[in-house]
Amino acid sequence: MKKLSAVVVTAGLLLAMSSQAEAKGCLKGAAVGGVAGHVANHGVAGAAAGCAVGHHMAHKKEKEAEKKQQEQK
Repeated sequence: MKKLSAVVVTAGLLLAMSSQAEAKGCLKGAAVGGVAGHVANHGVAGAAAGCAVGHHMAHKKEKEAEKKQQEQK
């Protein structure tokens, strides 16, 4: 089961890397979530959740940077 989880996570990460425009924050979040999920015996779920959270946080950070840049003009 652990080998299957590792294969699924690796495949997911490779897929995410192929579409980098949409994957901002996903790889870092998936790595952190995968480790946390592995500790709780839910590595794949942790990686998926970490990817979603990482992507959300990266998008939020990007919007804040755009807003700050527009305020400076």
